[in-house]
Amino acid sequence: MNSSLKLGFGIVAALALFALANSFFIVQMTQHAIVLRFGQVVRQPISEPGLYFKVPFIENVVTVDKRILDLDLPVQTVLSTDRQNLDVDAFARYRITQPLRFFQTVRTVPNANTRLASFVNSSMRNIIAGATMSQLIRTERDRLMNRIQEEVNREAGTLGVEIVDLRLTRVDLPQVNQEAVFNRMQTERRQEAADLRATGNQAAVTIRARADREVVGILAEANRRAEEVRGGGDAERNKIFAEAYNRDPDFFSFYRSMQAYEQSIKQGDTRLVLSPNSEFFRYFGDATGHRARPQPAPEAPRN
Repeated sequence: MNSSLKLGFGIVAALALFALANSFFIVQMTQHAIVLRFGQVVRQPISEPGLYFKVPFIENVVTVDKRILDLDLPVQTVLSTDRQNLDVDAFARYRITQPLRFFQTVRTVPNANTRLASFVNSSMRNIIAGATMSQLIRTERDRLMNRIQEEVNREAGTLGVEIVDLRLTRVDLPQVNQEAVFNRMQTERRQEAADLRATGNQAAVTIRARADREVVGILAEANRRAEEVRGGGDAERNKIFAEAYNRDPDFFSFYRSMQAYEQSIKQGDTRLVLSPNSEFFRYFGDATGHRARPQPAPEAPRN
């Protein structure tokens, strides 16, 4: 009998300890806690960290993450307003702001990701359909991202979540379109380069022709002036020679003869066929150049 009582007390104590252990739960700093009784919410979600009490075996606790969560979206092909198919890669970050509504609508983060992905894809298609490729890639990308985030937030509020950041990480043409666009761009650039080369060659020919005409004119003018200067110099030289000749004709004749000897009688390159009594050698026999000329032989009498 005593053994049965001890066993009964032990069981009761164990059950009491188990019930006591299940009567408390801890809420972490990164969590919201929702207390359920038979699947129904019995109190407001708990957001403050700490130790809390619940009815054992009747109530259970569901936690919801309060940190910022990532939503990675698959690449979507979207048609822009200028009829360009674009591959758009985007991501979003969100947090659960209304844990009770979140639990009642989607319950889990994977379900929330699925719903949010559909919201983002739908919003991207609507907004990108009204923008050009140039606006998406260069000029108005930030504004379009903000519009998408605002539109998604209006729908995400029904799930108890808020989008804190949404980015279009890549907006490109599909691979097939890229090759076609690149080929067209290369063709256009080659055509532009050919036009520029043709224009440059035409300008170069024009410049060369003008330069050649200017060169001919400059050379003609230079030659004319050179001839004038040369003529003036020759005239001045002849004048000087004439004055010198008039001052001392004998010395001038001697000087010119010496120059003629110097120019005509050179070592290794002199061949003269002249008579020794030629007027050219008159200074060889007489320094004054006044040697007597030979008299011609008398003619024979004629019968």
